Amino acid sequence: MRKAFLGLLAVAALPTAALAAEGHGFSWFMMLPGGKHLFYMYGALFIAVFLIVASAVVVGGKKTEEMVIPDPRFTLRNLFELILGFLQQLAEDIIGRHYRKYLPLLGSCFLFILFMNLIGLIPGFLPPTQKMNITLGLALIIFLSTHYFGLRENGIAYLKHFIGPVWWMAPIMLPIEIISHLARPMSLSLRLFGNITGDHAVVAGFMALIPIVVPSVFMGLGLFVSFMQAFIFTVLSMIYISGAVTHAEEH
Repeated sequence: MRKAFLGLLAVAALPTAALAAEGHGFSWFMMLPGGKHLFYMYGALFIAVFLIVASAVVVGGKKTEEMVIPDPRFTLRNLFELILGFLQQLAEDIIGRHYRKYLPLLGSCFLFILFMNLIGLIPGFLPPTQKMNITLGLALIIFLSTHYFGLRENGIAYLKHFIGPVWWMAPIMLPIEIISHLARPMSLSLRLFGNITGDHAVVAGFMALIPIVVPSVFMGLGLFVSFMQAFIFTVLSMIYISGAVTHAEEH
């Protein structure tokens, strides 16, 4: 059984290794219609469907009292609970006591980014976060949501964030604040895109040169990078949301 699994893994890795040697990447999603240009969209859609189905399997049809009792062994439900419990504590520390209103967005972003990163570690697939279209789209969702939350919590008073503590500083503070806020989605998207692209290039390169044993070290590094980039993106999103709703929190 183990030999069969290793053989299957080697076959799946062949296209990745061969194309990595040529400086390219390969994904089985490229076999789908228009996949040569849209493979990253197929990958993101696959992860989205996977998370929806997995969530339905974990929660669907279960009563609240049943969800209180943990599974006796490590399952997908335990993994989700572990991740969301960690994010819940983090959000409470950063955003404050009303963090629950923002946790669905933040938790979804973290899981979506994490699994999009992880799929790139499977031979024959590329991480969708290797494309700026995906990372910029995620960053824009956070950018728009941040200002929506700020306006919802503070009303028109939210605009005071942009003019500074006193009105006569507005001509100086307004351009600075606008530029600072517009730089946020670019910073979020470039950081995620650059780190995942670099990590995948290293793993693919070593897989092409030495396809046995050595790449496993870099696969471990890839796991760490995948988690850390999802974590950093989510923490920065929490900080942005906290800054937008902070006036409402103080009252």
